[in-house]
Amino acid sequence: MEAQDGDIVKVHYVLSLEDGSVFDSSTEQHPFEFVIGKGMVIPGLEEAVTGMREGETKTVTVPPEKAYGHYRDDLTYVVERDTLPPDTRPEVGKTLQVYDYKGSIVDAIVTRVDGFAIQLDANHELAGKELIFIIKLLKIIRPR
Repeated sequence: MEAQDGDIVKVHYVLSLEDGSVFDSSTEQHPFEFVIGKGMVIPGLEEAVTGMREGETKTVTVPPEKAYGHYRDDLTYVVERDTLPPDTRPEVGKTLQVYDYKGSIVDAIVTRVDGFAIQLDANHELAGKELIFIIKLLKIIRPR
């Protein structure tokens, strides 16, 4: 049986970056479970698992457009420090929750702190990167 839209799949994966560094892995945890076709994972991972059989392992390279998108300069912001809540202490590398231009709450990383301003980057940390997955399909559950 091959995995298809609507199937619940359980996989183990190792996610590496182009430099060979391992970014994430499920191999020391419970298998990762998702439903194909429901948009629960990045499109490139869904596409890679579709058509696989139980017990099959494959390696795929997922381009940014099928992962977290390309890096976007328009998702970097400079805000005045006095617009932050008084108890907020911005530090480079710290994540803050801010409102985007649509009014949605997004996570942004502090990339620079100056006297009266801070720079924030709301790009996903994997934006613009090719992702290399080693995927092992452990189980296919086909709902009735």
